[in-house]
Amino acid sequence: MEFEKVRKYLEKEPADYEPTKIHELPLQFFERFIVHGIRVDLVEPGRLLCSYRVPPRLLNTANTLHGGAIASLVDMVGSAVIYSVGVPSTGVSVEINVSYLEGALPNEEIEIEAKNLRVGKAIAVVSVELRKKETGKIIAQGRHTKFLAVSSKL
Repeated sequence: MEFEKVRKYLEKEPADYEPTKIHELPLQFFERFIVHGIRVDLVEPGRLLCSYRVPPRLLNTANTLHGGAIASLVDMVGSAVIYSVGVPSTGVSVEINVSYLEGALPNEEIEIEAKNLRVGKAIAVVSVELRKKETGKIIAQGRHTKFLAVSSKL
């Protein structure tokens, strides 16, 4: 068994690691860490188009935009497009899937397009596509299903 290999891969703590610093980060730090630098270029009912320069802080070991960061962008931009049709809340995630098709390099300009496929009373389904701005080549495609809190008639 490769216990030590697995442990070393997951338990990455630098020598100067101080747990108190991590616990002092502001609430919702993760969302701000991912979307910092995003620009909203277009909002229309059911569609959202954003620009984003790949920040070095979100690179993986292959020096491309990390898959987890891409999934987070699908989550957050996909949630935002739900607001474009006047829904008061983006709900909670039920399912999210992402197909990774091409790497995005550091400082590369990408565009993120989100579209509502269906926004009903209880469920919303959106698609999100990340593309290289210069070539239009698809980096990733995602689909996000959200449960929308149904308001009570009581």
